[in-house]
Amino acid sequence: MSLDQLLKKASVRSPWLFRINAGSCNGCDVELATTALIPRYDVERLGCHYTGSPRQADIVLVTGPVTLHMRDYVLRVWNEIPEPKVTVAVGICPISGGVFRDSYSIAGPLSKLVPVDVNVPGCPPRPQAIMEAVVLARSIWMKKLGIEEG
Repeated sequence: MSLDQLLKKASVRSPWLFRINAGSCNGCDVELATTALIPRYDVERLGCHYTGSPRQADIVLVTGPVTLHMRDYVLRVWNEIPEPKVTVAVGICPISGGVFRDSYSIAGPLSKLVPVDVNVPGCPPRPQAIMEAVVLARSIWMKKLGIEEG
């Protein structure tokens, strides 16, 4: 490993997570809270931290089917997140629209609006699945930074 690669790897910080509710029923949001608050599923042990600002985020977790009302908000906030960013669709609603997919008020799925790197199916997904997705998202983020894990 060259000195430049070593310095790059040593200087990388932990990824920051930002959550967007794009019109969900809050089932997935409750499971996301589980990964933040309960020690058994704590994302901080993976080196990840939640942030309240999209401008500090590296990984965005999106819940909900992306309603027409929330479409512009989702796009604005997603564009505020600096590159490289990783997008995670949490739950079946951002993946396909879920039970709301044929509704007049749905702009989704999320992948029609922004590139999605990781999908977490479920209604709502289990905390273990969300944790796996965060680990995968972190790995994708590291690759986008040009840093090999190991």
